[in-house]
Amino acid sequence: MGSNKAFVDFRGETLLARALALLQQACGNATIVGDPSTYASFAPVIPDVFPGCGPLAGIHSALLHSSADLNLMFAVDMPFVSETLLRFLLREAALTDAIVTVPRTAGGLQPLCAIYRRDFASTAEQALKAGAYKINAAFAGLPLRVIEEHELVAAGFSEKNFFNVNTPEDHRAADTF
Repeated sequence: MGSNKAFVDFRGETLLARALALLQQACGNATIVGDPSTYASFAPVIPDVFPGCGPLAGIHSALLHSSADLNLMFAVDMPFVSETLLRFLLREAALTDAIVTVPRTAGGLQPLCAIYRRDFASTAEQALKAGAYKINAAFAGLPLRVIEEHELVAAGFSEKNFFNVNTPEDHRAADTF
């Protein structure tokens, strides 16, 4: 992207401001996993226990510091996620004992807009210690609640909700949606 995606403007607000507002609306609170010197003025911040190891490390750190059983993980670079979608995921997760409740679209699993039980922290830690940083690989053998695309569509959601702004081209494309 050439700059920190959290501070990219999207329709008059930063992606970070938008994500924090959505999390506040859906959950009542929001915590950022990242560098405290960068994010401390925006919300409570948890530093990575395994810095430089990607999103799985962020999920791990968040779960270690959480007192809640169900934890919503949401990447800042998904501008089309809505409060309604986040509440839907939380409701679905509450109906199951699955360790992870994760949507699946035509693009695959969406682990950066999913609900994780605090118990996933030990699985994530084992993977990180083994040098395995892919979130989906850490799901192997775990009880998952996969919310399939047809369920998402029936609830009024689409693959667009999970669109990631990873490049300047994505940013331009998002402005046309």
